[in-house]
Amino acid sequence: MSKKIKGGITAPKGFVAAGIHSGIKQAGQLDLALVTSEIPGPIAGVFTKNTIPAAAVTLDRRHLKKKVGQAIIINSGNANAFTGAKGDKHASETAQLVATQLGIPKQHVFVSSTGVIGVPLPIRVLRTGIPVLASQLRKTGHQHAARAIMTTDTRPKTIAIQQRIGGKMITIGGMAKGSGMIHPNMATMLAYLTTDAVVKQQTFQKMLHTAVDETFNCISIDGDSSTNDTVLGLANGKAGNRIIGSTGSTHLQFQKLLTTACHTLAMDICRDGEGVTKVIQIQINEATSGKAAKSIAQTLATSLLVKTAIFGADPNWGRIIAALGRSGYALHPNRIVIAFNKLVIVKNGKGLGPRIERQVQKIMKQPSFTISVSLGMGEGSATQWTTDLTYDYIKINASYRS
Repeated sequence: MSKKIKGGITAPKGFVAAGIHSGIKQAGQLDLALVTSEIPGPIAGVFTKNTIPAAAVTLDRRHLKKKVGQAIIINSGNANAFTGAKGDKHASETAQLVATQLGIPKQHVFVSSTGVIGVPLPIRVLRTGIPVLASQLRKTGHQHAARAIMTTDTRPKTIAIQQRIGGKMITIGGMAKGSGMIHPNMATMLAYLTTDAVVKQQTFQKMLHTAVDETFNCISIDGDSSTNDTVLGLANGKAGNRIIGSTGSTHLQFQKLLTTACHTLAMDICRDGEGVTKVIQIQINEATSGKAAKSIAQTLATSLLVKTAIFGADPNWGRIIAALGRSGYALHPNRIVIAFNKLVIVKNGKGLGPRIERQVQKIMKQPSFTISVSLGMGEGSATQWTTDLTYDYIKINASYRS
């Protein structure tokens, strides 16, 4: 049985971290983080599907081919995206600066950036800041690191969880940032996971993909996906367990632990979404297939009309029906059942009237609830998490660069 512990991304054995103000952001705001392992180990990564990736994503994809990592550096306040050859050069220099400070190969350093797109990275502040950052690496540095990666986030997002697997206590730590530009097209934010488990890189890569698909790829705040989205997982084997294989009970246990860590961070992102006041679980049942269910769930989760109705606690189930109808799948209206927290509002394609709608409105005023839709067409199911769309979201993004 897993349990949550303190320590964030440095909770697993052999990891340290730091976060400082380097000068990218205004004075006093942390903007540069570093996470390192005592020893190199298998690293896994999942990246944005945006066709204009940031320089850091391009570099990380190249380094991932070596399948070994030891350090991850993240800056906030500047995305270093759409910055051309200079941006690529700056990402490469950032990796080299860290490698030099730590005395490790450049290919073992992974880089992430987040912030405004199209602005050159102020590399000079990194040249002076990275030596300071490296000097502050410590076991207790996880809190500063988690704060240093924030942009419009209102609070840091961290996780530390452990479980005895194969006779050894295995720990997973993590941190994430994300508040806007969140949509299920790979993660759509930055997230980092560390573990002291002994696991092959190929196995770890597949397990991270699975965890991401079931968590980060199932949340949507605004339908936008970034140029910089990255999830990295770094293992160092310090737990001393027997190597986790591609099958078997230890594989299943570790997969569940990893997915739980990712789910916690994904829900933290939802709850801290820009202007968000409500987090809603969308459950699609009885679709023709799992693929169809997932696509339909995403259509509901990204519908602006559904999201604004949720904000206003308006039980306008017609908006849900309209979204279902434009999902691209043939449906049978007279089989559709819609419920809010198990309270049915539409049955066999017909609304159940004002009395039920008044009860649903009370549910919709809660900070979290479930909308479930049964389609009566098969056994496919999917779960998605979404948020309301509020006035504050507009305010935040209308003045993002101000």
